[in-house]
Amino acid sequence: MIVELINTGSELMLGRVLNTHQQWLCRRLADLGHVVTRQVAVADSGRDIQQAVREALGRADLVVTTGGLGPTSDDLTRELIAQLLGRKLVPSPEVLAHIEAFFAQRGRPRPASTAAETLIPEGAKFFLNQYGTAPGLALRVNPDGTKWLVMLPGPPRELRPMFDDAVVPWLGREFPAETFVCRTLRSTGIGESRVQEMIEAGVQPFVQAGLQVGYCARPGAVDVRLAAGGAPAARLVQAGAAVVQEILRGHIFGFDDDEMEAVVVRLLTRRKRTLALAESCTGGNIAHRLTNVPGASVVFLGGAVSYANSAKETLLGVRAESLRQHGAVSEAVAREMAAGARARFGSDFALAVTGIAGPAGGTMEKPVGTVFIALASAGGVTVEQRLNPWDRVTFKDVTGTQALELLRRKLVG
Repeated sequence: MIVELINTGSELMLGRVLNTHQQWLCRRLADLGHVVTRQVAVADSGRDIQQAVREALGRADLVVTTGGLGPTSDDLTRELIAQLLGRKLVPSPEVLAHIEAFFAQRGRPRPASTAAETLIPEGAKFFLNQYGTAPGLALRVNPDGTKWLVMLPGPPRELRPMFDDAVVPWLGREFPAETFVCRTLRSTGIGESRVQEMIEAGVQPFVQAGLQVGYCARPGAVDVRLAAGGAPAARLVQAGAAVVQEILRGHIFGFDDDEMEAVVVRLLTRRKRTLALAESCTGGNIAHRLTNVPGASVVFLGGAVSYANSAKETLLGVRAESLRQHGAVSEAVAREMAAGARARFGSDFALAVTGIAGPAGGTMEKPVGTVFIALASAGGVTVEQRLNPWDRVTFKDVTGTQALELLRRKLVG
């Protein structure tokens, strides 16, 4: 089955809103065995929306649109698609009752503009909106029922539960899917090109049998995606994943949606160990990532964002002599920061980072991007020097990943 996705909204084209629908819907549809073959975003204009839908219906069995179903003047998708398909808009008593109940439960008067949301194209199936007012719609666009158009509301808090609760069961009835299996292996410490060079020969026999292999480089990490469809899908993906794990070994830190910080929290929890942080150039980035993980409070005791030299001295016990002799960005200072944080918080481990995020401040000996990462434990302090010559945000993300990876390697031995 050919599936296409059309995201509508001038705010997307102006860059004012991040298009999260593309990733979320493509992932959910792929998990259901319906891989999206094309996706586009268009502005809230009649010509653009109708042209995009017309072209998609010429190719696809299922077209999904997002946005443009609300009550405001720029919500045009419902009317434009009804016009394109030659369907009249008719009022739905069920949708009207739902909208009235929505506002009554909240003790608010129903705005007159919501009347537009009660109109649905003739013959359309509707999906009531449990977190808003605009219903989703599904239209059969040819007599034999081989082509369908599904329209979903724009706000993610409305679209996602509607898709899972209403569209997924409908899809299962209208478009029974073949088996589709996808597995992502997440690696760090090596670049995208090197990852491909290392695994290409090993996975080639499975590629010839139908396994799809893809790569995605992220700050400090490279994902290897393995996918296959049909009866042999599970076997092919499992066999391919075993080969990739064997080749990349310790570079693999997780699978599918695993994030480095979640892996570290999980390892610390299993081993009943605690962590403290001493952050300078990352400005709290590592602490932020750790505290995004449920259960982090069991293992993460706290940290110090010691940006200024004076903070390094007063909060972590870094010696003034070390700062004068070696500078804040140095192995000696990173070592004392880590040891100081471990002592101050009484933790099993402590990570420390100090570096030059740029764009200024670099020297011939220590160019922009230079960073020292230290890990303190009962066995002493380990320090690594890295060069991360990127913009400040990427620098912080990559440095944070490298610091957490240093601890992960320690925890897995």
